[in-house]
Amino acid sequence: MKKWSKKKGKDICLKACITLFLLHIFSLSSLAQLNESDTAKFQFRGGLTGALQRGNVDLLVIRGRLEIVTNSQKPFVFKSQNNSLYQEFSGFKADNDVNSRNYLYYKPFRKFYPFSMLYVQTNYRREIDSRWFGGLGYTWQVVQKPKTILKISGSLVYESTRFRSDQFNETEYNGSTEISLPRATLFLAGWHRLADSKLRLFYSGYWQPGLDGTPNNRFQLDLGIDVPLWKGLNATVQYSFSREQVVTTTVLQKDRILTFGLSYQLKK
Repeated sequence: MKKWSKKKGKDICLKACITLFLLHIFSLSSLAQLNESDTAKFQFRGGLTGALQRGNVDLLVIRGRLEIVTNSQKPFVFKSQNNSLYQEFSGFKADNDVNSRNYLYYKPFRKFYPFSMLYVQTNYRREIDSRWFGGLGYTWQVVQKPKTILKISGSLVYESTRFRSDQFNETEYNGSTEISLPRATLFLAGWHRLADSKLRLFYSGYWQPGLDGTPNNRFQLDLGIDVPLWKGLNATVQYSFSREQVVTTTVLQKDRILTFGLSYQLKK
């Protein structure tokens, strides 16, 4: 077992911040969502970046993203958004995460349309070995114009999460590594082209209250700007905030991250 120290922890955190900065500068993975209501037959967005260092500090970072929307001009449209992150600093694993979000929409070109969803996730830092939830929902396209899109969705899902610990800040869950419960979800997303389409403002957020009688809410907000550079290539800045009410006793409830880099989008 390697010995940990405050100085070493600060050095590792600094290395991590520098590495993530560089990865986001050169990453081609997008931070904005692809639009399932777009009439394009195929939309793709993806990227893979990494860093490897050996010597005074051992460092390994692998980051990937893949988004696909398929539209066969039939009633159903499928969208899949997938992210992965692995980070290791001087022999200490910091992240080993997978986040797969999958949707099946029915006639998403209309003002109101239903959908089904299935999420599969892991989160090493939050001590989540696995999490999945699936359910049904309904979307209202409040605004659907070339330069402005605004959508609101509501859904009901069932969720099951397996943690690496059985001790939580909400003591009602203590004694078991698994928490299963139904959730409601309220989701909002929008994007707007500003300054003669030279800027693209995008945002999304969701609130998921638990429905099992114990306070177990989840909230996330993403806000960003795209600046077109050349033929689908954009400079991107995004701020993300997330909060989970129920966490293991060694984990903080809130996370904040500011990312910036490049994104690329292909449409057919």
